[in-house]
Amino acid sequence: MSSHDPNSMPQATSAPNRAVTPRSSQDWEAASLWLVFATLSVIAMIFLLAPSLIVIITSFTASQSLKFPPDALSLRWYVALLDADQMQRAAWNSLIVAFFTTIISVVLGTAASLAIARSRSQWAKFCDVLFMSPLLLPALAFGFAALIFIYKLGLRPNLVFLVLGHVIVCVPFVLRTTLAALTQLDPGLLDASYSLGGSWWMTFRRVTLPLIGRGIGSGAFLCFMASFDNVPVSLFLADERTEVLPIHLWQQIETNLDVRTAAASGLIVMCTMLLMIVAERFAGLTRQMR
Repeated sequence: MSSHDPNSMPQATSAPNRAVTPRSSQDWEAASLWLVFATLSVIAMIFLLAPSLIVIITSFTASQSLKFPPDALSLRWYVALLDADQMQRAAWNSLIVAFFTTIISVVLGTAASLAIARSRSQWAKFCDVLFMSPLLLPALAFGFAALIFIYKLGLRPNLVFLVLGHVIVCVPFVLRTTLAALTQLDPGLLDASYSLGGSWWMTFRRVTLPLIGRGIGSGAFLCFMASFDNVPVSLFLADERTEVLPIHLWQQIETNLDVRTAAASGLIVMCTMLLMIVAERFAGLTRQMR
């Protein structure tokens, strides 16, 4: 066809006309909605991440006092943590409490999840709401009520009651992630195992547990971090022998603003980020929380 063919002229000019066509009202609404959500997400990320970044940067200060931005950078306060005996004991207590809390919460949360997921009765729904209720009740109110209950029994706060208090507020994390994993489990696999002569324990160990393992692992990670960083329950149920790290740092901030508290806080933030990366890599934390 010749380049001077008049029939080809409309085809050559139609593309630019379509390119400059105004968007429809639906497109503008979708774009404006996306812009609003993007703006709110950026603002939320700034308010969530900025305090942690400020703490990390301040922890590398070389001065004797807390100052942001620091005049000079140094690792002196991280080295000073090696000589902070009281802070080390508090950190060790936090690790012990978080470890036993995680173990007990995983056992109880997994057992409760299996019972709730397999039942369709109203009692199962009631138990689900009951186990999740600690997330709705203010932790400060629960800690105070638990302290009064312990004294009414004629007892005193100790390590056992501290772990039990943490278990009550941490079980919902394991319960929720394990239930989410069980909803993705094909019941036909369990029926196939039973039909082949597998017992309940063998089916759980060989079929159920490997398939929901990531959900349990995600809940265990959330449980450990929630217990290690818990303040309201520890504030009421810890005594002078079981002082945990968050309470110790809080007291240091109230009294003398020791720069080592910034170093300890920065270390906690960095370890938490590292554990989150490991949990995402091996347990798929974000997938289990959907």
